[in-house]
Amino acid sequence: MTKAQRRIAKGRGAAVRGAIGRWGATPYLFILPWLVGFVAFTLGPLLFSAAMSLFSWPVLGAPRFVGLGNYRTMLTDDPQFWKSLAITLKFAAIFVPLNLAAALGLALLISRPVRGAALFRSIFYLPSVVSSVAVAIVWSWILNSEYGILNWLLGRLGLQGPRWLQDPAWAVIAMVITSLWGVGTMMLIFYTALKSIPRDIYEDALIAGASPIQQFFSITLPLITPSFLFNLITSTIGAMQQLSLVLLLTKGGPLKSTYFYGLYVYENAFRHFKLGYAAANAWFMFIIILVLTGLIFKSSSLWVFYEHEVAGARKGGNA
Repeated sequence: MTKAQRRIAKGRGAAVRGAIGRWGATPYLFILPWLVGFVAFTLGPLLFSAAMSLFSWPVLGAPRFVGLGNYRTMLTDDPQFWKSLAITLKFAAIFVPLNLAAALGLALLISRPVRGAALFRSIFYLPSVVSSVAVAIVWSWILNSEYGILNWLLGRLGLQGPRWLQDPAWAVIAMVITSLWGVGTMMLIFYTALKSIPRDIYEDALIAGASPIQQFFSITLPLITPSFLFNLITSTIGAMQQLSLVLLLTKGGPLKSTYFYGLYVYENAFRHFKLGYAAANAWFMFIIILVLTGLIFKSSSLWVFYEHEVAGARKGGNA
């Protein structure tokens, strides 16, 4: 470090110390409400649930310390744990790719310079802010096997519609279709990423003779991979925590074909009143989500490209 750089760093340090001395505790007072809320409603319950998972904790009666007994019972003596986990993983494996594809497809559609694009953005986004109760009511009508509009449309095409919510072979698919209804938030994230791509890149590709499909796979898709990473993680977490729609539409049926892990935790806590056991279930799901998220982040170095990397590649190519 040169003398000039040392003087600049020293001057910055003095300025920071002066600002701290001048403002005192005022900045901390501004963030105090957030800190109180975080400790009271996030960190506190999180630590309390971790402690609760080590106890046999009935709603009525004194809790009894069992150590890792809840986790041992869950992994070795509870077949419903593995069944509900398998159903949830199956749902996530179907839902996450379809959710990403639907969001990206709608984002590409509304990014076209056509009349009424703003109206369609609002229409596509609106279902994502509707309450899950309203969504469940609407889709219970749509998926009804006797008078539902979906089976009516299939009948007009000469196809026999399945019993969506009564057939174990179709119930998970019905839940996937219903969950895709809230794709609007991810669509807007993709839309923002698409609009941030410089237009001159497409102009250069057009001059080079690249087709629209080549432009999509060579330009569009690589440049939106950071948004793709974010949507992949949030979609995976949401799929693993699915509860409200299945609770309202199927209650885990038929024949427990939609008995998702979230419903398993919910019923252990509020139907069987095993609060400590349910806390252990929830913490195990937290570990699974943490592992999945870590694997996605680990793999992101192979397929996620950031703006400075693309800019460097373009400069190198021009050179």
